Amino acid sequence: MVYYLIMCRSLTYAQKLSHALEQGGVSAQILRSPTSISPSGCSYSVKVSGHNLSRALIIINRLQLPHLGIFVGSSQDGYREVEP
Repeated sequence: MVYYLIMCRSLTYAQKLSHALEQGGVSAQILRSPTSISPSGCSYSVKVSGHNLSRALIIINRLQLPHLGIFVGSSQDGYREVEP
């Protein structure tokens, strides 16, 4: 199963992003960013399923929500950054 992590600077930013996505009908889950993608080791990410990414990006861009990057992840391949 493919999913995306939208990395945020802090838990507060992740909560704001998650809340906005949920309000827009996109299911989102907050989690601590994996150490393999977190530059500072203390960021949080919002996880969305692969089929919800385009809708999530529309919401993020419309509301100008700050984020550090978007990573595609799978249980087999790990993570890699993607360009939205």
